[in-house]
Amino acid sequence: MLAIRMQRNGRTHFPVYRIVVQESQRHPLSGRIVAEVGNYNPHTKKTVLDTEKVEFYLKNGAQPSTRVARILKLNGVKLPAWVKEASVKNTKAKHADKLRKNQPKEEPVEEAPAAEAEA
Repeated sequence: MLAIRMQRNGRTHFPVYRIVVQESQRHPLSGRIVAEVGNYNPHTKKTVLDTEKVEFYLKNGAQPSTRVARILKLNGVKLPAWVKEASVKNTKAKHADKLRKNQPKEEPVEEAPAAEAEA
């Protein structure tokens, strides 16, 4: 089975990713890919895609990873109905009452003017 996934390139602390079609059983860094269909730079958010190749492999059953599916969707590639989208996680704070934003506001202490204090 084929997978469309991201393959990391670039230097230390500055990743750049290739979007590749690869056998799903292989490790992304194995180097054995079927086709390179684009690249993605997370720093500039620039994506270059060969949409014809992507649509061809999707039509023939290649399964995109969740991150790649999101990138394809943002770039206007029509995904098949069987592609699962990543669910949005709803997290709650364990002790929400202890958060600073949920504490009552402290009222500033107003000092009486010196003229009223003398009178």
